[in-house]
Formats: sequence, structure tokens, C-alpha cells
Amino acid sequence: MKDFCYTDERFADLQMLRYRLTGFEQLSLQQKTLVYYLSKAALFGRDITFDQYGRYNLRIRKMLEVVYTDMRIDHDTDDFRALELYLKRVWFSNGIYHHYGCEKFIPGFGEEYLRRVLHEVEACRLPLSEGQSVDGLCDELFPVIFAPQVLPKRVNKADGEDLLLTSACNFYDGVTQAEAEDYYNSKKDAQDQQPPSYGLNSTLVKRDGQISEEVWSANGRYGNAISHIVYWLRKAAEVAENDSQRSVIEKLIEYYETGDLRLFDEYSIEWLQCLEGRVDFINGFIEVYGDPLGLKGSWESLVEYIDEEATYRTRTIAQNAQWFEDHSPVDPRFRKPIVKGVSANVICAAMLGGEEYPSTAIGINLPNADWIRAQYGSKSITISNITDAYNKAAHGSGFKEEFVIDAETLALIEKYGDVCDDLHTDLHECLGHGSGQLLPGVNPDALKAYGNTIEEARADLFGLYYIADPKLVELGLVPDAEAYKSQYYTYMMNGLMTQLIRITPGNQIEEAHMRNRALIAHWCAAQCSVVSLIKRDGKTYLKIDDYAELRKLFAKLLAEVQRIKSEGDFEAARDLVECYAVKVDADLHAEVLERYRRLNLAPYKGFINPQMLPVLGPDGKITDIQLNYAEQYAHQMLRYSSEYATLI
Repeated sequence: MKDFCYTDERFADLQMLRYRLTGFEQLSLQQKTLVYYLSKAALFGRDITFDQYGRYNLRIRKMLEVVYTDMRIDHDTDDFRALELYLKRVWFSNGIYHHYGCEKFIPGFGEEYLRRVLHEVEACRLPLSEGQSVDGLCDELFPVIFAPQVLPKRVNKADGEDLLLTSACNFYDGVTQAEAEDYYNSKKDAQDQQPPSYGLNSTLVKRDGQISEEVWSANGRYGNAISHIVYWLRKAAEVAENDSQRSVIEKLIEYYETGDLRLFDEYSIEWLQCLEGRVDFINGFIEVYGDPLGLKGSWESLVEYIDEEATYRTRTIAQNAQWFEDHSPVDPRFRKPIVKGVSANVICAAMLGGEEYPSTAIGINLPNADWIRAQYGSKSITISNITDAYNKAAHGSGFKEEFVIDAETLALIEKYGDVCDDLHTDLHECLGHGSGQLLPGVNPDALKAYGNTIEEARADLFGLYYIADPKLVELGLVPDAEAYKSQYYTYMMNGLMTQLIRITPGNQIEEAHMRNRALIAHWCAAQCSVVSLIKRDGKTYLKIDDYAELRKLFAKLLAEVQRIKSEGDFEAARDLVECYAVKVDADLHAEVLERYRRLNLAPYKGFINPQMLPVLGPDGKITDIQLNYAEQYAHQMLRYSSEYATLI
């Protein structure tokens, strides 16, 4: 496939990319079929994510799709084109809020236009409540779409505000932040050494003054979607590569059917210990970044198979996990005396779903429960074909030439950048998240709304500290002792400057990963003069005078961040984040935005999934799985809304 095209259409601040399933044709028929069934399970959770991101998202999406596909509506108008753009953004973000900044989109069309065209379509196609008129639908949904003050942010993390009452995410109903925190604190037992992730798979509601949980299960909330997921998981279990893999899938089904979080922990342990076979997957309510309290898991799925050639790198890291833990610059009290169960693979993504679609991570480390990590270990992946697609799209963009300080530093980044980017991701996921330990009795949720930022900072700092270690040269993971400097420069440049392209003027930094990078970069810059921002010809550049000293700063901050995590020091976490990770310099922000605008680049990237087409023999059995990379973005989104609609 020499003519494979990684880039596709671009709109708003987004560019769509394609990823290639390298080596898929070498998989056995059984493995291909397993990937296909798991991919169907990955796509049937889409509506869950939309609903979790906002209670009106599904109905708004359906309403807009009806207008978009109705041929009686004039498509050749500015208002229709603005509606098309808005709908594409809604598809991309799984709702009406920006996928990264969490602010509500501003439509480029007016209320009068939308009301008029809604009266032109067949009312039976619209998501009307029982007895509701078209005007009633407009009256209900229009304030959510058009009024800036109504549900303005999906996730609000502003210190001092009630984070639940000011967030539009659909994890809580009628509950204040204090009530939610009290509810879950009352469930925790300090003597329980294996606590479940309380609240991970439920909506917390207040009815008639009573607070209770609506559990997400095949027999509870989201039951129709979860039942479809379970159906395809059962099909996957029939073609599992081995008994261990089959047992993992069956345990996940059991959890989905009951909603029992203890079963989820059992599944997580089995999953991380299942290392046989080439195919693997993630499917469930996993990451908690979408909840301002960091408790509720957004639904996501990833289907994958091992990139055997590239996995050498991550397995080398995993095999030396104890050495890295023993030599960490943190207090010995906070290190794991024995590192257990660390495994890591470089994988090819075969299908993205839920929170991982269309925008996805490039590396993942699971499970998230601290006690499981301590007692059983974790499993890490780095996604090679996603990273490859990003790199292909970035080639020749002019971004580095615009923001890197000089030709010498640029040459360093060109020489080592891709290698060190991948390696830092590996260290972050494979070892960083799995390193360290909580002191006995420390509540895993003690850092509350700051927990996600502190955890990401801890993993990033672990990677930054070790990428400069001579051990990595010894292990053959970097070519020489100079390579790490490329990562130090690009990381600090991003944290201090270039990630600001993702912030709307006037806003502060709120996303946990962005806060993490800002925290590290600004804290280091505030400690000494080896890192500074300087002006040249009216432009701001990062200058690093002593890379070895910068590594010492990373070590010092890692020690403090690990202490905060291990001791559950909420006040110290809040001080670090609020001081270094939130505020934006307005003048620098304006300059960076203007310089980036001239490059005519999209700051965010997302992916179009390949379409998997089963080939059937005369007996109706699958004989092969064909891949179609030609499906367009709008077609895929509309097809998903039709084929995988479960909640509306």
C-alpha cells in the first residue's frame, strides 16, 4: 500500500488522519476474526460516551443529523455550512464541548435558522420526547446550544467553585460536590487493603432528598448499549487465542452483567496477567479525567495487536523495572521494594472507540487502582501506528523551525526527536505510572480534583529523569549520551509556550495533561536561570543553558510530587498546581497564537477508523477480514450513528 494517505480533511482546529494496520495481513484467520468481534464491541459503546459527556448530547446530535441528511433542506447556504461544521465538531468531541478545552462550542448559525429547518424535516425522525412538539424540542435544547451561560463547560476545575454544579458532564444529577465527596468517603474503609474504585461505574443521583447510585450495567443504566457490547464479547470469547484470554473476556462480561466493582478488579488483574497471544483490547469505564472529582470512568475501547519488531524497546524497559525503581531520586519510603508484574508492548491499534475515538492516546498504562499496581503490576502499551501517523502528518510543517531557538538545537531535535519522544512515552506509561507506592492508610483519592494532574506529572517526571540516564545508553535504548537533550528542549518548550496554541484567549489551563506539563516547565523555570524565555527579533524562544542542571531539577520535583502522592498531601498538591499549572501569560499567549496562525496548521488531530468487512464463505463462516481505508469522516460518523445507536 505505497499510496496510503495518512491525512484527510481539515475543519475548525482539527485535522483528520488515517492510521494503517501494519502487519494485519500476517495475522491468522482466528486472530483477524477476534479483532473484528472486539472491534464491534468497541463501536457499540459510542453512545455511552456521548451521554456521559453531557445529558443533551445524544438528542442534539440526532437532531442535527436529521437536518444534515435531509435533502429538502438547501445545502448551499452559509447557515447550512455552519451547521455542518458544528456537527462535525460535535461528532469529533462526542458532544457539544471541545474535546480538550471542555468549553461549549459557539454555533455559526442562529436559532431562527435552526428552528425553521427543523420544521421542514419529518417530525417523526426527530428525537422528540413523548407528546413533544418541534417547537417544544427547540425550547428545550436551544438554550443548551446557544445560551453562553447555560452549561458552559463540560469539566470545570476552577478552585473554590462547586465543581459538580458548574460542570456539564453527566455523572451526577442534583448532587453538590460536598454531597458527592461525603457519599464516597462514607463508603471507604481505611482497613480495606483492596478497595474497589468507588463510583467508577455509576451515576450519582439525588431523588426526594436521598442520594443513590445508578449503576452502569447490562441490567442497569446504559443497559442496551452494554448488552450489545456483551454480545460481541461473547463472540470474541469463542475465537480467543488461548484459555487465559478467553477467561479475561468472560470475566469482563460477568462484570458488565452485574456492575460489581470487585469483579472489575478481578478482571483487571486477570487482564494484566494475560500475556499470551498477539491480540489484546481495552473495553470499559476506565479513565476519570472527564469527572471533575476524578471518580467516574468514561467509557472507552481500543483493539490492538502486538507490533513484534518495535516491542523490543518496551520489553527491555520492563525487564529492568526493578533497577529503575531502586535508583529513583525519591525518598526510599515511597519506592516499591519489589516491582511486580510490569509488562509493556508496542502495539498497532486496530479500532478506536468511545473516549479513544476520534482523538486517542499514544500510550496507555492500566489498571489505575493503586493497590493492584502495588500487588500485581500493570500493563503498558505504546501505539506505534498512531505515533507514525502523527509523525507523517507533522513532517515539513514548519512548526519546529518557527519555535526552536537555533539551528544547532533544531538539528539535535531532528536527529533524536522521534526516538526520544517514543522512549519518553514508554518510560511514562511502562514505569512512571507503575512506580512508587502510597503509604499505609493513605486514601487513593486524597488529592481530589488535583489527583489526575499530579499523577501525570509524576509519570512525566519519571520519564524525563531517566531518559538522560547512562543506563539507557547501556541498554541500547538511545544512541548516545546527547540524545536526551532533544526531549528536554521540546518538553520544556511545549510546557512553557507551544501548548498554549490549544487554549482559547482569556482561558486558563484546565486539562490535566496540559496542567502537568505547565507545572513541570514553570516550576523548573522558576527555580534557577538555566532555563529561560528570551526575545530575539521580537519573538520568544526557550533557552536552556545547562541540561545536566535541568535534570537535577526534574529529580527534585519528582521527589516532591511522589511525596505528595504517597502521603496524600492535598494542600501541597493544590499549591503546586494553582501556582505553576493554571495561569496563562496573556502577552505570550497572543504571540504564540499569532506565530502558529501563520503556519496554517491544525492544533488537534483525530483519526478515521478503518472499516472492517468480513468475507463470508458458502457456509456463512468468516474466511477473511478486509480493510477499507477510503471511508470519509462524515460517512463514518453517520454510519456509526445508524449502526451503533443504542441509547436514542
